[in-house]
Amino acid sequence: MVDKRYLNWKNKIGYGTGDIAGNVVYAFLSTFLMFYLTDTVGMNVGIVGTLMAASRLLDSVTDLFFGMLIDRTHSKLGRARPWMLYGYIGCALLLAAVFMVPTSWGKAAQYAYFFIVYTLLNGVFYTANNIAYATLTALITKNTSERVQLGSIRYMFAFATTMIIQTVTIDVVVSLGGNAEAWKQVALIYGGIGLVANTLSALSVKEMPHEELYKTDYGAVEIQEEPYTLLEGARLLLTNKYFIMVCGILMLSQVCQSSLSMGVYFMKYVLGNEGLLKTFSLFTNVPLILGLIITPWLVKRLRGMYKLNFVGYLVAVLGRIGVMIGAYTGSVPTMLVCTAIAALGTSPMHGDQNALIASCSEHTFLTHGKRIDGTMYSCSSFGIKVGASIGTALSGWLMAATGYIENAALQTTGTITMLYVLYLWVPILLNVAITLLLTYLNVEKANEKLLAVRR
Repeated sequence: MVDKRYLNWKNKIGYGTGDIAGNVVYAFLSTFLMFYLTDTVGMNVGIVGTLMAASRLLDSVTDLFFGMLIDRTHSKLGRARPWMLYGYIGCALLLAAVFMVPTSWGKAAQYAYFFIVYTLLNGVFYTANNIAYATLTALITKNTSERVQLGSIRYMFAFATTMIIQTVTIDVVVSLGGNAEAWKQVALIYGGIGLVANTLSALSVKEMPHEELYKTDYGAVEIQEEPYTLLEGARLLLTNKYFIMVCGILMLSQVCQSSLSMGVYFMKYVLGNEGLLKTFSLFTNVPLILGLIITPWLVKRLRGMYKLNFVGYLVAVLGRIGVMIGAYTGSVPTMLVCTAIAALGTSPMHGDQNALIASCSEHTFLTHGKRIDGTMYSCSSFGIKVGASIGTALSGWLMAATGYIENAALQTTGTITMLYVLYLWVPILLNVAITLLLTYLNVEKANEKLLAVRR
């Protein structure tokens, strides 16, 4: 573990504000976009789910492209910061545009408009910005402790932003009229907030100089400066078993998140009060933030991320089982307490996720002498987006198949049953799968062995 310090607290907190920008897009879209399209615009839930999934799959193709661009970029701002800084301008504009589906158009035109704008938002501008932001973790420090701190701080901002958005959005929309125009105004506000936060974040840190980036604690190494090809980049990724496991975990976690995003429907049609989303958001995000605060200390105490992530997900599985018991016994308080337990259990993995990917990138560097930070972060983003597309599509298709009716006072028995499956059963099964994968993910120990051989 590198002891040299690269960052002060101003840098760390400034970097973390970038996830305010990321989540006024991500949290707003994942929580409310389908709800807006179905219950305000009147689109079919199955078609919307299909379009979202198709868009996300196209989006995932651009990840590797932007990752390679970042690795090949040389500018006064560095490799990643230009893409982060300028990419968000498009994010802010298109976030508003996606909540401006023309209500006077025919349904076919509405679907086409939504698909084009949504794909541009996710596949171009958000991808460029988000991959660059994540890649910065490996480019501004080589200290594992600092990387974990960066991850914890950024996700504190992320979950705080998510909590605020999930808590206030419905009330703000209602206060502005509760119609399509109200959703557009809220999207414009969020886009403006994100633009300010992203700019602050990009300008608060500096990337390491080239000679520092390639220096290791066992001395300088000879680096091949020729840019690698797409095929070679793919080979380097596929020969890193730890990275493949990380991608699998991120994919499963996003399917889980997409399933949990059906919570707004569960609150409205099962619990009978969509306003409960605010309370569940508090019981999810406050424990996540508290867990993130202590994650760097726990990583240091346990001398690494491996044990902490594994034990955390065991706790998360138990928490999700408790949520299910509370739902079937009609106890909302039990659901809330166990939601908090599950969230607390997943918090370490959120906090050290970027540090974990950086360790995977370091493993490739130690075994092949190649720096592929941008490509590795882009392909981790690929896993996230594939998982999100699968989860979104399945949720939409299954809801449509059970006869979901927009704004119906009483949903079909099949729809209610499916909401139980999506909100309760799917998260438990996926958390169990993630826990099993984490038993094999000890990349830190593998890197230590490689370093010991070289010393």
